[in-house]
Amino acid sequence: MTTRVLMLTASILAENGQSKALADHFIARTEARDGVEVTHRDLVAEELPHLGLAELGSWQVPAEERSDEQRELVARSDALIAELHDHDVIVLAVPMYNLGIPSQLKSWFDRVMRAGVTFRYTENGPQGLVEGKRAVILAARGGQYAGTEKDTQTPHLKLMLGMMGITEVDSVFAEGLNMGGNHRENALREARQAIDGLVDRL
Repeated sequence: MTTRVLMLTASILAENGQSKALADHFIARTEARDGVEVTHRDLVAEELPHLGLAELGSWQVPAEERSDEQRELVARSDALIAELHDHDVIVLAVPMYNLGIPSQLKSWFDRVMRAGVTFRYTENGPQGLVEGKRAVILAARGGQYAGTEKDTQTPHLKLMLGMMGITEVDSVFAEGLNMGGNHRENALREARQAIDGLVDRL
């Protein structure tokens, strides 16, 4: 049985980004294994526009009543959601920009988190409709934030994934990358080792 992995990268530094380096290591490790396929979506190279009212409103219009423009806008979200459903593991390679996630990644979440499609509201609160998936967060950061109140990124990502029903989430942190000394080398080495362990369990 093949395990299908969707790799999402969002570094504005492209090949020079450390989150991209973590993603590349993850992909290289999967290539050494049988039974694992990776789809890579670069959210910077294939940048999505910020979500606007026209696109949001098009989701609310019944399919048979949509204009050509509305059908085109809905198709963008539908394709991303179909891609999400087609994969077993979602890997988010995430740099930290001003204590948050890149806007390019937020634009992806804005289109895959759709009420009535990937989650629904119930009398007991939101219920995720994306089942049987797990996720991995590969976080690269210049400072050290994991486990502190300044790490708004990890809880945010877990909340958004969880709202869709993806609650099994592993995190790999490469931190202190801009702190000098041996922080960078040690952090990247430990992160690569953690990635190796995760890939071995796919």
